[in-house]
Amino acid sequence: MAQLDVREKLEILADAAKYDASCASSGTAKRSSAGQKDGIGSTEGMGICHAYAPDGRCISLLKILLTNSCIFDCHYCINRKSSNVRRARFTAKEVVDLTLAFYRRNYIEGLFLSSGIIRSSDYTMEQIVEVARSLREDHGFRGYIHLKTIPDADPLLLEAAGRHADRLSINIELPTVAGLARLAPEKDSTRIEGAMGALKSSIEDGRDAVKRYRSAPSFAPAGQSTQMIVGADAATDRDIVGRAASLYDRHQLRRVYYSAFSPIPDASTVLPLKRPPLMREHRLYQSDWMMRFYGYRPQEIAAAADPASGMLPLDIDPKLAWALRFRESFPVDVNRAPREALLRVPGLGVKAVDAILATRRWRRLRLEDVARLTRGIAKLRPFLIAADWRPVALADSADPLPQAAAPREQLELFAA
Repeated sequence: MAQLDVREKLEILADAAKYDASCASSGTAKRSSAGQKDGIGSTEGMGICHAYAPDGRCISLLKILLTNSCIFDCHYCINRKSSNVRRARFTAKEVVDLTLAFYRRNYIEGLFLSSGIIRSSDYTMEQIVEVARSLREDHGFRGYIHLKTIPDADPLLLEAAGRHADRLSINIELPTVAGLARLAPEKDSTRIEGAMGALKSSIEDGRDAVKRYRSAPSFAPAGQSTQMIVGADAATDRDIVGRAASLYDRHQLRRVYYSAFSPIPDASTVLPLKRPPLMREHRLYQSDWMMRFYGYRPQEIAAAADPASGMLPLDIDPKLAWALRFRESFPVDVNRAPREALLRVPGLGVKAVDAILATRRWRRLRLEDVARLTRGIAKLRPFLIAADWRPVALADSADPLPQAAAPREQLELFAA
C-alpha cells in the first residue's frame, strides 16, 4: 500500500463511508464536559444534522472507515477484496487525533466509525475499540460515538465496544437469507443475528445495572441499529417490511436503515445493472415509521403493497395506499374516534392527533379547526367526519383522490 498522508487517507476513507446510511444520534444519554476539570465534548438528546453529502444524505458525524481494505469479497461492496479501488488505512491514533481536531473546530459533534476487515475480525475489532477507548479514557471525550461492529468478532470485544460507544450497529446486509448467501457468501445470517441477540442482552443488562446502581457503567445507551441494502437482490417490499419487523421484535433495535443499492465501479455481473428508485427507499422509511409510531402491523403494510409484485406504490405513500385499499375503515369522526383510528388517517401525524385529542375535550371540532392543526386539509377531507363536514363514504367513491394517481418522474441529482 502506497504511503499516504492523513489528508489523502481522509479523502479516501470518508468517501468510502458514504454508503453507510445511519447518521442519527438521538436517544443516547446526555453528557457534557462543561464545568469539568478535563475532557472535551458533549451530547444532546436530539439528533445531529449539520451537513449533507452530494447525493443529499445527511452527514452529522465524522463518518469514516478505519480502512477500506477487506478480506471479504461481497459482490455489492465497493471495498470488496476483488475491487480495484484505491486503498487506505488509518491507525487508531490518527482517527483519535482527527476526531478531536474536528471537534475543536466545531465541524462535528461525534464519530461514526466502520471498517473493512483486515487480517481477522478480532484484529479489526480491536482497532475499532482502541479508537473509542482512547477517546473516552485518554482524552475524556464526551461526544457521540457510533461504532459499526463485526459479528464474527470475539464477544468480549463487542462488550468492550459497548462500554465506550453510544450506539452499536451490525449490518444485516440483505433482507433475505438467500440474498445474503448469494451476494455475500462469506457472511452468515445466523452469526449476524446471534451477535445482535448478544448485544440486546448486554444492553438490557446495562440498563438494569444503571437502575440498580448509580455508579454502574452504561452499555451502548443509544441502543443498536442495523442497515439493509434495497434492490441488490430480488426481495420485495413485502419481504423487507417483514424482515425489519422481525428484527425490531427479536432484537429491540432502535432503527433499521434502508440503503438503496447503488451500482459501483467494476460491479459484479450478478448485480442488477440499474439502481432501484430512491423513492422506493423513501417509501420503506415511511412504512418503518408506520410500524414504530402509528401502530401498523407488518401484515397490514404488506396488504398495502401490490398483491402480484409485493411492492409498495411509488406514487402515493403507504399510509394512503392502505387507506384506499381498506376504504371501509373511513371516514373517521375526529370528535369521537380513538387515537388509534385517527393515526390511520392519511395526512394526520402523531403531533396533529395529540392536538386533536387535547382540543376536543373542550369543544367539537369543525373542519377548519382540523385544518389549523395540520399542513393541509385537502388530503384529509375524504377520510374525516367533523362537526360541519361529512364526506361521501369512501367505499362508495370510485376515486376519492384522483390527483394522487399522477405519475412522478425521478430526477437525476447530477444531470446536466
